[in-house]
Amino acid sequence: MKKIFKTKNAPEAVGAYSQAVRAGSFVFTSGQLPVNPDIGSMPEAVEEQARQSMKNVGAVIEAAGGDYSHIVKTTVLLSDIGDFTAVNRVYESFFEGGYPARSCFQAAALPKGARVEIEAVAYVPE
Repeated sequence: MKKIFKTKNAPEAVGAYSQAVRAGSFVFTSGQLPVNPDIGSMPEAVEEQARQSMKNVGAVIEAAGGDYSHIVKTTVLLSDIGDFTAVNRVYESFFEGGYPARSCFQAAALPKGARVEIEAVAYVPE
């Protein structure tokens, strides 16, 4: 059985999807754009976009009862793979070693003109 999660601490879905779905002990987040949910806009700098996307991922996982330490896999989408190093520096600051598995891709374009989008899978025991 699946359970849908929604939080005001992350941007609302802009399409036909949920912020997160829990299936057993696994929580799957949708891709989180770098939209600040309080003001509805995105920062310009790629580092700040990465930070906001990671904050949004954390907020969604927290709504499902977990935190960053529960993340087992992430996917990072970049509009320019040349931003990898800058994004990676921000990304790694959200973890205390024992990093999750990760894929990183350059996408032709991201929604709302974002430079970064991040999704995660977390293992949060019930």
